[in-house]
Amino acid sequence: MGLLDILLGRTKPVAPDLDQLFALPSAAVTLEAAAGFRATGRGAVCFATVEGGAFEQTHREVQALLDADAERTGPPVELTQDAYGYSWLVSRRAPDQLSALVNDLHAVNSAMEVNGFGPQLLCSLAGFEDGEAAEAAEVGGAGGGRRLALVYLYKRGTFFPFAPLAGDGQRRDSALELQVRSMLGNDLRIEQDLSRWFPVWGAPGL
Repeated sequence: MGLLDILLGRTKPVAPDLDQLFALPSAAVTLEAAAGFRATGRGAVCFATVEGGAFEQTHREVQALLDADAERTGPPVELTQDAYGYSWLVSRRAPDQLSALVNDLHAVNSAMEVNGFGPQLLCSLAGFEDGEAAEAAEVGGAGGGRRLALVYLYKRGTFFPFAPLAGDGQRRDSALELQVRSMLGNDLRIEQDLSRWFPVWGAPGL
């Protein structure tokens, strides 16, 4: 970073560090102990939609790699688009397989990088829900409790919490997000610029 950058208050961009994803299982332990949120086993990688044969080949390779996991018992990895035109590669594991889910997210990001699609990567997320909702789902109930995502910003190498409120409309639980930020400061590299905590409405992994 040059002198002019320092004088103008510019900061050097943080290089992507995918190994930060491996901190999620530790953060999940803290999150459950402090706030009662448990991993859902759902997660996804978001990227700008890409057309062309090169990307299709990369997608097929990634999907084949993840679906070949002998321990995967849930549905296959799914490629979908949200209402805003962004693409999501969604992985679903058992709630107690967060480490395996993190491996999936890391593998997708790494494959995209290696094949030249790093600039299209936007974020990855892992889903959580409060303990009462998780228990209701386990016994066949509707659940419907509080939801939370820990979102990894690829280009920043940082995380932030996103907590959509249940019901109609696009509203978020800002108080919970700030609470989670305080809880996980020792577990995750938290994004300090709150303006970058963008909402991921309708994210399929949440």
